[in-house]
Amino acid sequence: MTMYKTISVAIIFLFSTAFAAIAQDKPTDPQIAHIAYTAGALDIEAAKLALSKETTQNVKDFAQSMLDDHQAVNEQALELVKKLDVTPEDNATSQALTQAAEEKRMELAKLDGAEFEKAYISNEVAFHKQVNEALGTLLIPSAQNAELKSLLETGLKIFQGHQQHAEHVLEGLK
Repeated sequence: MTMYKTISVAIIFLFSTAFAAIAQDKPTDPQIAHIAYTAGALDIEAAKLALSKETTQNVKDFAQSMLDDHQAVNEQALELVKKLDVTPEDNATSQALTQAAEEKRMELAKLDGAEFEKAYISNEVAFHKQVNEALGTLLIPSAQNAELKSLLETGLKIFQGHQQHAEHVLEGLK
């Protein structure tokens, strides 16, 4: 198994474990807001790492797209929680996501060139697959506030596009 496939398997396991932690109990809106914001912030950090590396234009364009889109969605999320006077609540899932992403970032930081690109894009495919699954099966159905649910549904459409984009970029790297 190549390194980037090993990384993909590991990231899928870590995110599955993180989301399984909240699946046992229905998350509250403040927890959902924190999880969604955390997932976006983590992908922003991954994009910044990719932009700091010497990569092909295709990978740079993808990373810039992730940075721009996730920043925009997170800004909307912050505006919504302020409007609703809700304080996002840190939780085990947000913490597990953060820990897994930090470990992944440290692994990716050690890589360069084609090896980095394949690992980064493979990670993006796995990350978006897990986030999209969690949004569709747990976070959106659990959201009580209509505006939060709407923002999550919009985010899901955007992030499904991200997954497809990452899959396309990955095919070009093989």
